[in-house]
Amino acid sequence: MMKKIWRDKKARVGVIILGVFAFLALLGPWLVVDPSDMVATPLQPPHVAHLFGTTGQGQDVFAQTVVGTRTTLVVGFIVGIVVTGFGALVGAAAGYFGGWIDDLLSLLINVFLVIPGLPLAVVIAAYLPAGPTTIALVLIFTGWAWNARVLRAQTLALRQKDFVLAAIISGERHITIICREILPNMSSLIVSCFIGATVYAIGAQVGLEFLGLGDVSVVTWGTNLYWASNDAALLTGSWWTFVPTGFCVAMVGFALVMINNAIDEISNPRLQSEHTWATVLGRAGLRFDRRATAVMRSHG
Repeated sequence: MMKKIWRDKKARVGVIILGVFAFLALLGPWLVVDPSDMVATPLQPPHVAHLFGTTGQGQDVFAQTVVGTRTTLVVGFIVGIVVTGFGALVGAAAGYFGGWIDDLLSLLINVFLVIPGLPLAVVIAAYLPAGPTTIALVLIFTGWAWNARVLRAQTLALRQKDFVLAAIISGERHITIICREILPNMSSLIVSCFIGATVYAIGAQVGLEFLGLGDVSVVTWGTNLYWASNDAALLTGSWWTFVPTGFCVAMVGFALVMINNAIDEISNPRLQSEHTWATVLGRAGLRFDRRATAVMRSHG
């Protein structure tokens, strides 16, 4: 599976981009100056000494962008893992057991789906102590239901498969059947849910911190945008204080989406076959048009 993913061009692009950001997250803070130090005149545009310019407090934007990578990615991936894992267990349990357990868990899932996730996260984060841990807990609490709903539907389809029925008849424990028979057969869907949850977590985290609901003393991509807003970057034309952070958020999301698309194509051969047939039909149509044009010219 990993070899197939690496052979895919989309996956390679996504993995390379994520690898660059992973490198910045691990080693970046030791390669740049302290992002809280005043190193130059405030609001200087990008130049040789400071590649991304300086903030309204005279801090290096490049250093803040690099240092902010670690906390932002750590929170995003932790939220993605926990949300996907909890959603998978709840959804698989609801679809597998059925009956009153399914009714109870489905009711819980529907309640969280009805409540708008981001507004709820804003309200909860406003009343809790600020910090990355609080942001992570809020996003986990508000973001697990969608994955549970999707994986419950897939579990209902797998519940009637022969290998699951055989495991039930053989007397295997329910938790063993769920973990060994059902969840592995939803691996591609679970990976897609994880990638979607991670993208959402990174975007929501940056948005909450931009609104001032995070710990503004911690350097993250979200707090970078918060301080750029406080410095009236748009009004003063200081685009360099927020464009690098926005570009990084967009590139991480782009990389994850590319990997997700590659996994979908690899795990679902029908997508590849449709793409192939579309290409063949398109070429056949082009050849037909060329031949028709040649015939019309010969008779003209």
